[in-house]
Amino acid sequence: MKQTSHQFSENVTRALAEPTLKIALDRTTTLLRTRRAKVIDAFPEYAKARETAQKIKDHTLDNLGHYLRQFEENAIASGAQVYWAATPAEARKTVTDICKAEGAKTATRVKSMLGEEIGIGEALADAGVERIETDLAEHIIQLAGDPPSHIVMPAMHKTQEQVAELFAAKHKEPSEEQDVTSLVGSARRELRAKFMNADISISGANFLIADTGSFVTVTNEGNAELTTTPPKTHIVTVGIEKIVPSLKHAAVFLRLLSRAAIGTEITQYTTFFNGPKRDGDRDGPENLHIVLVDNHRSDMLSDFLRPMLRCIRCGACMNHCPVYAAVGGHAYGAVYPGPMGSVLTPAMTGLKGSKDLPNACTLNGRCREVCPVNIPLTDMLRALRAKQFDEGMPTPMTKWALRLWGVMATRPALYRFGTGVSNMALRLLARGRGKITSVPLAGGWTRTRDLPEPEAGTFMQQYKKRR
Repeated sequence: MKQTSHQFSENVTRALAEPTLKIALDRTTTLLRTRRAKVIDAFPEYAKARETAQKIKDHTLDNLGHYLRQFEENAIASGAQVYWAATPAEARKTVTDICKAEGAKTATRVKSMLGEEIGIGEALADAGVERIETDLAEHIIQLAGDPPSHIVMPAMHKTQEQVAELFAAKHKEPSEEQDVTSLVGSARRELRAKFMNADISISGANFLIADTGSFVTVTNEGNAELTTTPPKTHIVTVGIEKIVPSLKHAAVFLRLLSRAAIGTEITQYTTFFNGPKRDGDRDGPENLHIVLVDNHRSDMLSDFLRPMLRCIRCGACMNHCPVYAAVGGHAYGAVYPGPMGSVLTPAMTGLKGSKDLPNACTLNGRCREVCPVNIPLTDMLRALRAKQFDEGMPTPMTKWALRLWGVMATRPALYRFGTGVSNMALRLLARGRGKITSVPLAGGWTRTRDLPEPEAGTFMQQYKKRR
């Protein structure tokens, strides 16, 4: 499924017409929101931890060069090889060159959004290396030929019933039962031997620790450990913003990450890797290669998008976004969907080619409210919209609508009159049914959804009445 962000309108139309997509999204996002709320309520230090995490990130970004050099020195001292990649193309070439030097035919891969960002799957295919996804959800979308639709739950767009059909068609030994346990067993039978016999392994990293040269992976399935341990050579691809000064700083983020992402106090597996296998070690890779990727992150350091570099990729902003909940991740046509993707994609690929994404937001602020590192996503989205306007990107219709809005918004009496008339008109269209199925000149709103009937009176009218 190849989609691009400049086709956002077409992607949205297609997503809204998919009957099972809304079911799949509702099942998962509702569960994640509910679990997150419970675990945050049970964590009285949450506000303090969130404030501390923001300060750590801001300090690290202020001194990014220092901590990256420290990490490189300590990683090399522990026996790893460190590479720098300014672009996705450089990162892909580094990875495939290592695979070729090792004569690799198969590579197991741990779920990594950085890997998606640099296009590692396509690079391995071009190099003749079979890619084996070890994360269950990534395995599902690999079989389906889909890109991830969520950064934590990449197969969120698939229902359990669709997964059962997929495994029945693609697995050598599929389960006859369609319950979750049986489906997991089917995947285990399909993948376990491949885990143990892969020539090379590739992962991302949730955090890099500067003062030890270590990297950290956080998973719930143990696939990271199964991926990184058996092969002789392991490759890590990671964004430069994932650096933290020390283990005690990483611990702050570990307390926040799983709570924000999946609503648990901690994940099943949190593993710290420090160099390749040493004399006396029972297992581990003999060779460790760490590829540090920039891809416009340095540009963001001196830009108004700098706070986006705090992101720990928890996905909470997506789980609470009404737009994402309606159309899913594929509609965004980019590696990173949802609110965080609407900021990151323009930063990494250019605003002109992704101009619809900053406008795919109601600016309700829920994303910032739940962000564990307090990223001002709505502020940055507004700033991107302003930049679009300054660079002349809006269509003539959009410019006309903004001018009309400006006239209304700067004339309170006219604004109140217009909203009052609109309120009455919408109530007439509802005809007492509690919903509006059609609005003249607004078919895009009502083609796939009903609008609720507005209350009697505008906000200002009700406010005056209550006073």
